[in-house]
Amino acid sequence: MQKIKNYINGAYCDPIASKWLDNYNPSNGSIYSEIADSNVDDVAVAYKAASEAFPSWSNTTLEKRSRILLDIANLIDEKLLPLAEAEAKDNGKPLSLALAVDIPRASSNFRFFGNAITQFASEAHESPGLNTMNFTLRQPLGVVGCISPWNLPLYLFTWKIAPAIAAGNTVVAKPSEVTPMTAYLLGEICTEAGLPKGVLNIVHGTGPSAGQAIVEHPNIKAISFTGGTKTGEHIARTAAPMFKKLSLELGGKNPNIIFADCNYQKMLEITVRSSFANQGQICLCGSRIFIERSIYDKFKTDFINKVSSLKIGDPFNAETNLGALVSKSHLEKVQSYISIAEKEGGKILFGGKQVIVKGLENGYYLQPTIIEVPDDQCRVNQEEIFGPVVTLLPFDTEEEVLKMANGTKYGLSATLWTNNLDRTMRISKQLEAGIVWVNTWLNRDLRTPFGGTKDSGMGREGGFEALRFFTEPKNICIQYEGR
Repeated sequence: MQKIKNYINGAYCDPIASKWLDNYNPSNGSIYSEIADSNVDDVAVAYKAASEAFPSWSNTTLEKRSRILLDIANLIDEKLLPLAEAEAKDNGKPLSLALAVDIPRASSNFRFFGNAITQFASEAHESPGLNTMNFTLRQPLGVVGCISPWNLPLYLFTWKIAPAIAAGNTVVAKPSEVTPMTAYLLGEICTEAGLPKGVLNIVHGTGPSAGQAIVEHPNIKAISFTGGTKTGEHIARTAAPMFKKLSLELGGKNPNIIFADCNYQKMLEITVRSSFANQGQICLCGSRIFIERSIYDKFKTDFINKVSSLKIGDPFNAETNLGALVSKSHLEKVQSYISIAEKEGGKILFGGKQVIVKGLENGYYLQPTIIEVPDDQCRVNQEEIFGPVVTLLPFDTEEEVLKMANGTKYGLSATLWTNNLDRTMRISKQLEAGIVWVNTWLNRDLRTPFGGTKDSGMGREGGFEALRFFTEPKNICIQYEGR
């Protein structure tokens, strides 16, 4: 059975305690590999390698750093199919999605920051009459920690690592223990691309063991984390008293607001995708759908018809639209919310049942589920489910829908469908979200800041925001003799 080892100081190695975790294939429920179950000792070794690599790497020219990151991007492109197959097997998502989105985006992350670091300029301020010049250095922090989730494994893992190493830091990183395979494969890609030993160290294991060791390490300068809000709260409680820099990209309960004047067919097509892409396991999915009352009945009928045609099954079947949920425990969590919805007076309009796929009877498959809810305060409208479950609720006025849209503790993203420019400007400004999409969804320009408000996190990733996070500004003021 394949062993997913740690990647430390440019080489694969067993966990020090020789303990391993089972890695499951969600599509059939079988154990197909073992994962290093690392602890504080493994993190200490990874930190030592990163610390020793930092002086040289932080003084590497921008051109050399850029070239290595671009080489990593090119190698990911060359290995698109095997990486996508590994992602689909490890995560349960359709292979078509991994080929079209996950692996190309991982390549784009390295390519973007490989180019961006050459354009990341410092500031200078001259003070005429005072004979002073101020300029600001942007210096790498040192060793930083990156912890990523299971829903978009390589996509989000590289979204953190690429800017960190581009800025001159060295990294101790932990991918999710639920989906470790592509992070494991990234190690050999980095070696092939010529990334110096110790610049990137990948430690596998659980959050309470390996993750906690990274967060509480006294000399790791910053933590970039994407995951659940409760875990983010725990990380903040640990890291904040240590004065570490923190970037926390957390949960979402995103509103999808549909006005009658929208481009109806475009809205319908994209709303199906924004509801159920990656089995609804994207923090940006629009899980709360609010529809203007005049088109509510039509939308409900058309949406159910579209969703009922989605094909659930083997991730490696080209016709599959929805694959398996990531784990048995996650499947059970999502099912529990469907039961809660019914108890709260919600009406299951479609789905809600587990699917048995022929030949993959032990896989974790669930129908896409549409629930008509009685009000916006029910639990399924307030709590993050993170699965193929959406709710429907009509509205009459802008004021009413804004109150409902903003009426959760989350504030990650929102989607707005309207062709009224004035309404677009009014509502976009008032929505409590870090990202607002108007007449589109998941349309990302990597130059723009990404992150949420309220319980959806703190800090921003993307573009120069990420490079600012992974550097420390130092102002230098020089006074010179005037004539």
